[in-house]
Amino acid sequence: MFCEWCESNSAKETTKTGYWELPDGSRAIEINDIPSVSCEGCGMEYQPDTIIDQIEDQLMLIDTKSLSQTITFNELMNQPRLLKKNYFKFD
Repeated sequence: MFCEWCESNSAKETTKTGYWELPDGSRAIEINDIPSVSCEGCGMEYQPDTIIDQIEDQLMLIDTKSLSQTITFNELMNQPRLLKKNYFKFD
């Protein structure tokens, strides 16, 4: 797998824990088992932009008040949406 940081082919798919501030700024939550990349070449561990976008979009589309302090990536992505799309994203 290609590493976006050092551009080597020594990266591997893995899962990691991350912490995200909710869009309203009220608190942060722990998200476990986030699809991530770990590079043996440079030691960098990161979530690809596509995964970050999925998390941030989902947090804009769901009722975040009902989220527990800790949640898995899959549980987060399976939360019922209040909106069909993120109308605040201007790409």
